[in-house]
Amino acid sequence: MRDVAVRFGGIVALSGVSFDLPSQQINALIGPNGAGKTTLFNCLSRLYTPTSGDILFEGQSILSRPAHRIAEIGIGRTFQNLALFQNLSVLDNVRIGSHCRTRGDYISDSLALPWSRSTEKEIDHKARQIIRYLDLQSVMHRRVGDLPFGTQKRVEMARALAADPKLLLLDEPAAGLNHGEVDELGDLIKHVRDDRKLTVLLVEHHMSLVMSISDTVVALNFGRKIAEGTPAEVQNNPDVIAAYLGTDQ
Repeated sequence: MRDVAVRFGGIVALSGVSFDLPSQQINALIGPNGAGKTTLFNCLSRLYTPTSGDILFEGQSILSRPAHRIAEIGIGRTFQNLALFQNLSVLDNVRIGSHCRTRGDYISDSLALPWSRSTEKEIDHKARQIIRYLDLQSVMHRRVGDLPFGTQKRVEMARALAADPKLLLLDEPAAGLNHGEVDELGDLIKHVRDDRKLTVLLVEHHMSLVMSISDTVVALNFGRKIAEGTPAEVQNNPDVIAAYLGTDQ
């Protein structure tokens, strides 16, 4: 992120925000409600275009890319409010995540040409591997909308992983989970990072999760970066304490 600013009319959502994401680390983005966290995520996934500044991924600006071409360069995302296909099965939802890695076209797929059938088999095999990886075999053929919220969160992560991301954006992954599920989520995020060599950026209000799994933390308040460092450094930063508690240390 390089001096990224976002304005909606007279409202400043982000103001000159800059930071780097160290490769293959778990990075957290924290701040009170309205701090600009989701706006920043929406810029990274190209749902928003910054008013000014730039966003570089592997040294190249992503701002010329439309949202539908972000997954193909290696940026995957989950959403604060689940964005799954509720009437489709778990398997079909995860299969959809592989779409950006295929070269299908309408005519070939409609005619079920041999190479198109081969691609479909590869997608199906990959989706089933990820489902096993995230321990979703028992619900693989069930309709997503019939599953508990915590399980749906895991399905959404599976779909994001199906696109083979290098950077995984997790938008409030612990929202709606109980304490036991939060602990399992923390272990899962670390396991995914280590096993798949991913860089992770998560927006999260659950501070015990953030502080237990993050390598670096960036804190925002009113659209500005107020702290950056290790979890301990940010946790003890006077500006962060003031932002959350409304008082000086």
